[in-house]
Amino acid sequence: MNAALKKKLKQAKHNYVLYLLILPAAVYIFCFSYLPIYGAQIAFRNYRIQDGIVGSVWVGWRWFRMFFTSPRNMLIIRNTIVISVYGLFASFPIPIIFALLLNQVKILNYKKVIQTVTYMPHFISIVVVVGMISAFLSPNSGFLNRLIANFTGERTYYLGITKYYYHLYVWSGIWQSFGWSSIIYMASLSSVDTELYEAAMIDGATRFQRVLYIDIPHLKPTMIILLILATGNIMSVGFEKSWLMQNDLNINVSEVLATYTYRIGMQNQLFSYSSAIGLFSNTINFMFLLMVNRIAGKLSESSLW
Repeated sequence: MNAALKKKLKQAKHNYVLYLLILPAAVYIFCFSYLPIYGAQIAFRNYRIQDGIVGSVWVGWRWFRMFFTSPRNMLIIRNTIVISVYGLFASFPIPIIFALLLNQVKILNYKKVIQTVTYMPHFISIVVVVGMISAFLSPNSGFLNRLIANFTGERTYYLGITKYYYHLYVWSGIWQSFGWSSIIYMASLSSVDTELYEAAMIDGATRFQRVLYIDIPHLKPTMIILLILATGNIMSVGFEKSWLMQNDLNINVSEVLATYTYRIGMQNQLFSYSSAIGLFSNTINFMFLLMVNRIAGKLSESSLW
């Protein structure tokens, strides 16, 4: 046994209590994140429930070829990427800006009220949010539709017009999540040494300069880590919201990988085909995660590993 291994075993024995504390989390992750990987082979088999996973016929890349030769595959992939990239670029800076602005509020009670109001939408169900969008923009009774009609002169069924779908999807999500997403930035800002602000004020720095040269550099590692994690979900547009906002008029822009997988797997009972699409999506996400993490590690000192 080499010296390095002996040293690690000695450290593990000395810190066994800490290892016991993380044991439940490790078991949970193993059972619910690693064991299900065994089922990924369904994507390479002609899976039938009565035959089981191992008993089903091995067909190799058949389902992947079927997806890539499908006439709708590029449309579905494009919709998924457009919504993800649009959402990433639109939503990522807003919690940061909000946290920086809120950090400048010195009246504690006012600050708490703002935090409470902006956090509340996070706890609203997606079903309710989509219902609100549908009700507010209804061409018959929606008050937002009536308000817009006062300027445009006509009422419009916005959920049925493809050019509005991406905007409705992304900005309703931003409204729902930006307050909650700012919590981690607020926590990071709370750890900034107040002596830095005092020294900057003595040197004559304005409030904007204090934000620019103290707050933003302090947030930079957090921003990079969250950006890396966000890019790891570039192919994972939420199923529930997409499914609820989808209708026959906007199907060409609302059909994403998640809804298509559900339609193929659950409604058409093509489990292997849907598994192949899901595996493809997860593989692309993992590749993006590795790529962005490596770029972040080279350009800065912050990365996941």
